Amino acid sequence: MPRFRYRSKTPPSRLEAKFALFWRSLGGPELEREFRFHDARKWRADFAHVPSRTLIEVEGGLYIQGRHNRPQGFAADAEKYLEAALDGWRVLRLTEFQITAPMIERIIRFLHVDTGTTAYGHPSSTNPPRPDPPEHQRTDAPAEHPGIENDQGHP
Repeated sequence: MPRFRYRSKTPPSRLEAKFALFWRSLGGPELEREFRFHDARKWRADFAHVPSRTLIEVEGGLYIQGRHNRPQGFAADAEKYLEAALDGWRVLRLTEFQITAPMIERIIRFLHVDTGTTAYGHPSSTNPPRPDPPEHQRTDAPAEHPGIENDQGHP
């Protein structure tokens, strides 16, 4: 069964606990809790799947005037997520309405396709890595461009 590596001194929020319960029960890969992804700013993400460089943020307080809904807090969150993306992290933000078994299953499948592993982190022979996008060749290229072939295969 997957484990979370980091144990916070403060208990997880109700929504984080719900997410973690679904994640474990659906066989999600190992996540790191309260993962520090930025050394200079010491920003942390609620959960991180390090092999795929995916951060998972559980967004609470939608209906109250909490930190995330005030202009300064919203701007700070936007800065945090932008820096994470510019550093090569993919950020998945979940509200309470997205913390459902079907959505968590989709995220787990998404991470499996990305890393080519099974639910428990072992290489999978049944899940091949994503294929490279097809190479598109222009077939109507003008003949005056050297090295470009037309649709008959002649330069």
